Amino acid sequence: MALSYILLLALIQGLTEFLPISSSAHLILPSQVLGWPDQGLAFDVAVHVGTLAAVLLYFRRDFVLLGWGWLGSLLPLRQGQKRSGRYSRLAWAVIIGTIPACVAGLLLNDLIEQHLRSMLVIAATTLIFGALLWFADLRRSETRRVGQLGLKDALIIGCYQAIALIPGTSRSGITITAGLMLGLTRRAAARFSFFLSAPLILAAGLFKTLELIEQGSDAPWGDVALGAGLSCVSAYLCIHLFMELISRIGMTPFVIYRLLLGLLLLGVYFSL
Repeated sequence: MALSYILLLALIQGLTEFLPISSSAHLILPSQVLGWPDQGLAFDVAVHVGTLAAVLLYFRRDFVLLGWGWLGSLLPLRQGQKRSGRYSRLAWAVIIGTIPACVAGLLLNDLIEQHLRSMLVIAATTLIFGALLWFADLRRSETRRVGQLGLKDALIIGCYQAIALIPGTSRSGITITAGLMLGLTRRAAARFSFFLSAPLILAAGLFKTLELIEQGSDAPWGDVALGAGLSCVSAYLCIHLFMELISRIGMTPFVIYRLLLGLLLLGVYFSL
């Protein structure tokens, strides 16, 4: 692949995976608008690995505590010992919040791949769920933190996350929308959205890896490694800036961007 192509696709994946603007809406533009060839399954796996590494690195302390909290919840308590509640509950919340998307993905993957990956669908979902994010941000109450999430809340956010299997929805956008509707602060909603991203990106990466093994590959591994590294760096910087700015700028800039992008996609669709 040309260096410019690798740079563009890796940056798109890294920057849009965690922002509420839909990575699929951006990845469709180089292929359908510019006529660039498909990047291949190996490259897809690589950029997923890169973005997974970025979120694990950025929230490394949280993920270590979540892991210990979950393991601690499985161990029997000694007499007089108290269980540490915050991170064990949050770890179970992440697990429960991941289940709906995994189940929906297994059941509906073929349907989505065959019928819902068109530019028209992506344009429509970019507009609709962008407007829903704007509504949730305007009506937010910001009365709860991440540690106050219950398992029912996690299941609700997880069901919203399953909707993101429809291209153009934006996984981060829909989970942040759900979090805001449940009373989370902007920062808390974004943080839990990032926690949920790790197991889902891991599952998607493993699924694509199995496909890659079955198909065999003579991929240009230098390009693949470069794509993974670039997506990791861009995703890490994206997470850092987003978490630093989210409380101040809110969702309006992303909503405006989504609306403009959706209209652009509609214009391109009807002009083809």
